[in-house]
Amino acid sequence: MSLTYKKAGVDIDAGKRLVDLIAPMVRDTQRSEVISNPGGFGGLFALHQNAYTNPVLVAGTDGVGTKLSLAQQLNDHSTIGIDLVAMCVNDVVVQGAEPLFFLDYFATGVLSVEQAQEVIAGIALGCTQAGAALIGGETAEMPGMYPPGVYDLAGFCVGVVERDKLIDGRRITEGDVVLGLASSGIHSNGYSLVNKIVETSQTSLDEKLGDQTLGALLLTPTVIYTGLVLQLIEALDVRGLCHITGGGLVENVPRMIPDGLLARIDTKAWKRPEIFDWIQQAGTIEDGEMHRVFNCGMGMLVVVPEDQADAGMTICRQSDQSAEIIGKIMRSDSKDKVRLI
Repeated sequence: MSLTYKKAGVDIDAGKRLVDLIAPMVRDTQRSEVISNPGGFGGLFALHQNAYTNPVLVAGTDGVGTKLSLAQQLNDHSTIGIDLVAMCVNDVVVQGAEPLFFLDYFATGVLSVEQAQEVIAGIALGCTQAGAALIGGETAEMPGMYPPGVYDLAGFCVGVVERDKLIDGRRITEGDVVLGLASSGIHSNGYSLVNKIVETSQTSLDEKLGDQTLGALLLTPTVIYTGLVLQLIEALDVRGLCHITGGGLVENVPRMIPDGLLARIDTKAWKRPEIFDWIQQAGTIEDGEMHRVFNCGMGMLVVVPEDQADAGMTICRQSDQSAEIIGKIMRSDSKDKVRLI
C-alpha cells in the first residue's frame, strides 16, 4: 500500500483551505507598517523611520491555559482567541509600549477547518481591539499528540515604546494613587482551580448564575486594555502599571513597586463580580487564596500622582471602562510590597 501524508493523519489540503478562509480576517487587522501578505514564511513589519527617536521593542508571549478545555467542552471557540491576544498585549502595554503586531500558534491532532477558523476569527477580533496587526502564525497538525477535537494555543506580540517613556515602576513614590480597571470576570487565569471546582461540586455548566449560564460566564473573554492604557499614558503621568494575571493581586502588584514602598489596596473599594462569589462558595476557598489566584474583579492597575486620580477616572468613564480608586502608595520597612485590607 502506498502511504501518503493524509493517510498518516495530516491533511495539507485542509490547511490550505484554512489559510484561504482566514486571509480576509488577517487583512482586516493590518497596519500601514505591514509589508507582507498573509501566508508567507515570515511576517514583515517596517517601523516608520521618523516616528521614533530611540525606540525599544517590547515582546510578550502567553497562552490561555486550561480555559481552553472549557471552550472545547462547550464547543464554543468564538472568544478564546480574544483571550489569547489579551494575555499578550496587556503584558506588553504595562511597559508603556504600543502593541504593533501579533502571531499565533494553533496546534491540534486532526485539523477541523471550522473549529480553527472560529478560533482565528477571535484572534483577529482581539488584534483589531488591540490595534495590533496579525502578521502571521502557525497551524500545526500533529496526529497522536492531541485527542480528536483538542487544540492548544500560544500567542506572540511585539510592541514599541520610546526609551525615555518606558514604564517600570521606578518613579512610583509615596502618596501616589492606585486606579483599578475592572475585569470582565476571571479572564484567563485560575482555570485549573475553576475546573476542579466544577468537577467536585458536580455543577452543570448549563446552570444559571444570574441571567447567564455558568459556562457562558466562565468563557467571558479577557478585557483588552491597550487603547485605554495608552490614552491614560498620553494624558497623565502614569508611573506604574500592573496586569493582574496568574498570582492575582498578591503576586502581581509587588512586581511594579520599588523597594521601600508598599501598595495598600482596599478590596472593599469595588464590587466583586458574582462569578467570584460562586467560585469561593462552591470551592470553600479562603480569602487569601482567592486574592493569590484570581483578579477578583480588577484586571489592570494604574499608578498616578494623587492630583491626577480624578482625571484618570474621567478618562475611564469616557471610555466606558468601569474603574475605581482602590489604593495608595505608602512607605514601608517591610519586605511586603502589597497590603490588602
